[in-house]
Amino acid sequence: MREDYEKARRLGEKARARAILTGRYPYLPALEDLVDRSQLGQEIPLGVHEIPLQLIVGTRTSGRKNAFACNFMPLLDPASEFALKWASLYDYQSSEGLRDPIKVYEYRNRFYVEEGNKRVSVMNYMHSYSIPGDVIRILPPRTDDLESLVYYEFLDFFKVTKFFEICFSQQGSYARLAELMGENLQDPWPEEKIQILRDGFRSFAEIYGQKGGKKEGITDGDAYLTYISVFPPESLLEDSKDQISHRIDQIRGEVTAQTKKEIDLIESPAVPKKPSMIAEAGAAVASVANVLTLGALSSGYSPENPLKACFIYEKEPGNSSWAYAHELGRQSLMEEFGGLVDTSYFTDCDSEEKVLEAIDSAAADEDALVFTTAPSMMPAALKAAFKYPKMKILNCSVNLSHDAVRTYYAKMYEAKFVLGAIAASLCQNHLIGYRSDYPSFGNIAQINAFALGASLVDPSCRVILKWASLKKGDWEKELTDAGVRIISGSDMVRLDDPERKYGLYRILEDGSWEGLAAPVWDWGRYYSLICRSIMDGTWNSADDAGRAVNYWYGLRSGVVDVLPSDRVPVETRRLVTILKNGISQGSFVPFEGQIRSQKGLIRGEDEPGLTASEIITMNWLLDNIEGEMPDIDELREDVRRNVTISGILEKGKPVK
Repeated sequence: MREDYEKARRLGEKARARAILTGRYPYLPALEDLVDRSQLGQEIPLGVHEIPLQLIVGTRTSGRKNAFACNFMPLLDPASEFALKWASLYDYQSSEGLRDPIKVYEYRNRFYVEEGNKRVSVMNYMHSYSIPGDVIRILPPRTDDLESLVYYEFLDFFKVTKFFEICFSQQGSYARLAELMGENLQDPWPEEKIQILRDGFRSFAEIYGQKGGKKEGITDGDAYLTYISVFPPESLLEDSKDQISHRIDQIRGEVTAQTKKEIDLIESPAVPKKPSMIAEAGAAVASVANVLTLGALSSGYSPENPLKACFIYEKEPGNSSWAYAHELGRQSLMEEFGGLVDTSYFTDCDSEEKVLEAIDSAAADEDALVFTTAPSMMPAALKAAFKYPKMKILNCSVNLSHDAVRTYYAKMYEAKFVLGAIAASLCQNHLIGYRSDYPSFGNIAQINAFALGASLVDPSCRVILKWASLKKGDWEKELTDAGVRIISGSDMVRLDDPERKYGLYRILEDGSWEGLAAPVWDWGRYYSLICRSIMDGTWNSADDAGRAVNYWYGLRSGVVDVLPSDRVPVETRRLVTILKNGISQGSFVPFEGQIRSQKGLIRGEDEPGLTASEIITMNWLLDNIEGEMPDIDELREDVRRNVTISGILEKGKPVK
């Protein structure tokens, strides 16, 4: 109908005017203007597919691009032949339905029309969801930029699903989607899974769009991925629109946090804005316990009404040095706060189901605070955070950006820098061994800091890196066979290890060993600081929707330390004191000055040091380190989940 063309034209005029006012191109982009064909790969016919109209963004050639506004609404005069054809197509779609596929070119998961521009315009005007299209893919060159990395991951996803509609802004998202759907990016998905994905995503996108969910830099796919990370994909087909709408409101902050991938690193405990009763008590009380009691009472906590906290361990403390260290921290917390803090704990929570069961039990016990002590527990912690919104849930990890779950991790790289300096001062052959569990964010900073500390004392030293979680190999034998005698081993002692070998140690001529220095993770101090923040009211100072928070404490806060043994010469112990004081006071920064990775210069001599975010996210190794990141398939099955969640490796390659 002519009237509908005129309405569509007015919509086009408005879109063109808005684009001009905001400095955007007001017409349809033409693919031939955007792409240098000489730089492109081959054209690949894909056949006929149902194409979401929101992904059709332009024309194949520039001939007709000014006939449409940037929203695909027409702009030509209502008396033109173009207008008559448009109106005729509208009438036919209203009565019979347009069935012939248009011809489109797909480039980076966006579509450009060669034949059928008016049909796309009509279908957009009628608010249709999709249109059949005969698709030809133009394959762009593979590069290291984020857009290319995401697109080539989409190609893996498309091969197994033949599904165009879901677009992401972050690398790794398609792999995460496949994991949540119980599938992968190598084998074709069963049709029933594709149907659940298609129908669930369309339902979500419709409601998300109606609620004004679209934001710059955040795709519908980003928001959908966050949603199904918390709620089952099938729930989008089973739950009412009101339920889905309410849940979308719940995850808004989480969508922002996960898409921005920015973490607010709290590097020092917050100071109460108003003097608390703890501070006011001062000399009026004689013991720490009394001071704690007064402060706790001021915030409603007492021996009769304690702060109740639950600790969840992946393994038994007796079999795991990591769980054992956190269990010592829990006991220290109880001892320091007396009856003001009441704790419980769960062990052997090595699956998402077991972690959720433990948190359910904590909720039934009315615990206000839950510590999940391994990165692998984050997915369960996130689901529980939405199930129990009043509960404070934390996860011991770094570089996992979530709004609903706060994270905490020690700046152990500061201690490792000092240990590297000790090692180099005692090494006679310029070879130092370093044993690390597996490549995860935080661990890489520790390895590099150790190597920097060693090079500070001995610029000629080499740090030989070995991974303890490989399926094959004996890391310590490999080091000693290479002539290494000074080794940085496990950070923590294992109760079931008869040798109790940990920290920095030296292999003697007879094959025995002697300890030289040990890094200290004072989890009791860490848990005390977090509990204090709840009691004195500074916990809420970190509240802000869409903000991921990590408590990243170090030497200055007393949560990490280095303890040299008497076997270390007094001169070296003096150097240890100087380095520790300098780092604590901020006068000495480990990641400052010239920094060179195995692949080239990271920072020049006169450039600023690495930022906290750059330290946490580093996925490269220094040039004085002999070793490399392992492929994820080389790692033992029991550590792969932590590595996958922590994000260092994706198909054996560092994540950019």
